[in-house]
Amino acid sequence: MMTPITSFAGKKVAVFGLGASGRISAAALLEGGADVAVWDDQQNGRDKAAAMGLRLKDLQIEDLAGFDSLVLAPGVPLTHPAPHWIVVKARQAGVEIIGDIELFCRERAKIAPQSLFVAITGTNGKSTTTALVAHLYRSFGYEAEVGGNIGTPILALSPPGPGRVHVVECSSFQIDLAPSLNASYGVLLNVTPDHLDRHGNMQNYAAIKERLVAQAEHAVVCIDDAISAAIAERLRKAGGPITFASITQPTIPDGIVLEGTRLVRRTAGRSSPIADLAGIASLRGRHNGQNAAAAVAALGPRGFDVETVQKGLASFPGLPHRLEEVGRRGKVLYINDSKATNADAAEKALLSLTDVYWILGGRAKQGGIEPLKPLFSKVVKAYLVGEAAEAFARTIGEAIPYEFCGTLDKAVDAATRDAEKSMTKTPIVLLSPACASFDQFSDFEKRGDKFRELALAKIAERPRA
Repeated sequence: MMTPITSFAGKKVAVFGLGASGRISAAALLEGGADVAVWDDQQNGRDKAAAMGLRLKDLQIEDLAGFDSLVLAPGVPLTHPAPHWIVVKARQAGVEIIGDIELFCRERAKIAPQSLFVAITGTNGKSTTTALVAHLYRSFGYEAEVGGNIGTPILALSPPGPGRVHVVECSSFQIDLAPSLNASYGVLLNVTPDHLDRHGNMQNYAAIKERLVAQAEHAVVCIDDAISAAIAERLRKAGGPITFASITQPTIPDGIVLEGTRLVRRTAGRSSPIADLAGIASLRGRHNGQNAAAAVAALGPRGFDVETVQKGLASFPGLPHRLEEVGRRGKVLYINDSKATNADAAEKALLSLTDVYWILGGRAKQGGIEPLKPLFSKVVKAYLVGEAAEAFARTIGEAIPYEFCGTLDKAVDAATRDAEKSMTKTPIVLLSPACASFDQFSDFEKRGDKFRELALAKIAERPRA
């Protein structure tokens, strides 16, 4: 499928950055009647574009003054650490610089301005919340199109229209290239330091995140961190429709909050239950309480149909590599949390679980696992793999037993062996690496797929007596 960009018919557009989103943007513009030229710094990108029949034009030597717009891939630096050469050239020529989210917004404004559009951002939790919002809308009978930063380029989705909702994960890079982003429901989950090399400082980063909710028809803001709470207060004072969500402030007068494991709607200081998240494996942990609260708020008036919401939450399958339950070998439960590529992400898993046989390691991020020391009591034993093994062993010290395993297959073997000896009800073999995968795998998905394969092989065997 594809959304043709008819709103640019007859215009001359340059597309720079020919990854998946760049190529589909060029194709969608062509389909809609634009005159399109494409380029990429990398030969591989140019080759893929040429194979699709797209017209290559070396934009380093091309005069951009004749172009109406430059569509820039989100991975290309717009401001920091320095603007890319194509950005400098476009600005000098007075050519607007936009991204694929902006193309979608302009097309939606032209062909279906009333169609439902949910845009979700935040430093953490975006993908799970995006998937959950789409799942809940499907529970209400909508055709849900899911894309953006979650994996599928937005223009590879079906066009906006009646009975269809677009649920789109937006990175800060994508928001920065979408000046007219105006979702039906704009969701801000949280703001913590991230991508500062691309935005210069936290003030710039937070301002970009704020733009998504400030321009939405209805804002949904989680108020559990100071920056998001300040954004919410500014929006409240501005007078636009806004719903607060919180997992740390269950007594706010109005909003959707978490009381223990119960999701509750607060109205004029009174509580009405929405759903109990206890026992929903795909929504394990308080961080998923925040995701669920925001997702229900993004349903708007549909969220008051508690029975349908409860069924939707209970049937949510979750996402691969994010606290994904792979299965059981006897009493041993295997959980794939390969997406935990830093300590902050691994913290969510350890906070959510007990009796953990923890597989960790890879290519370490700055700070390693120092922040996780208070949670070592959740771990029975650690199994160290990859480049970070020695450094992580020094951090662990004598706090918990650990074993050098080197590779993932050896770690799964060792963790299974020890977990089966546990006297507890549900020992958990957890892959939550707190590291990038690049020492042994090309990405966290490949790492998680390998863990799942190894775990399923164990499950297929007869458990040891």
